Amino acid sequence: MGAHGQTLIALGAALSLGAAAAQPALPEGEKSLIAVTLDGQRTRIGTVAFGAANAGRASFRVRMDHAVMQDHFLSMREFKCLPATQEITCFVPYPYPHPGTVSASDFSWLEHNLLFFFKQPADFGATLWNGVIFKFSLTPSGLVGTPQAVDLNRIGVPPERPDEPPYGRFDRDDFTPGARWVQELRIE
Repeated sequence: MGAHGQTLIALGAALSLGAAAAQPALPEGEKSLIAVTLDGQRTRIGTVAFGAANAGRASFRVRMDHAVMQDHFLSMREFKCLPATQEITCFVPYPYPHPGTVSASDFSWLEHNLLFFFKQPADFGATLWNGVIFKFSLTPSGLVGTPQAVDLNRIGVPPERPDEPPYGRFDRDDFTPGARWVQELRIE
């Protein structure tokens, strides 16, 4: 191999190392869970604590801030909700055991631990077919979740396969931009 071939190999190696270094890392430690609303307000609604990554996966634990998320008694059940005059967004805890881990390319279980539904302030009861799941992506500043529609009635019974998240990519629909009051969930 000539000098030209060695130079190309060295250049290729340097570029691939640079690309790997540019990849955002999984978060570690306790991070703020922030709801970004249509009017641009950022409200800290809780925290997500991440464990150290092991074999490419990290554990997580979600905690909602009960001082911010207000109690709403809907359909014979209490929900923690982010109130607004335009739309109320209520947290729905995932009710079944799960692995509780994420990787740089798979945030499914985190997404399932941040389920919500929306309702109009004048509406009575919980409307579980108005479910919202946030599709997360890893960015240099943290995780950014965009809202997608799901039917929360699906988790009314235990899943057949508890190791697989029930809402796959074909069980979700993107909302029209601006359709939901909570536009993003950010973990920073």
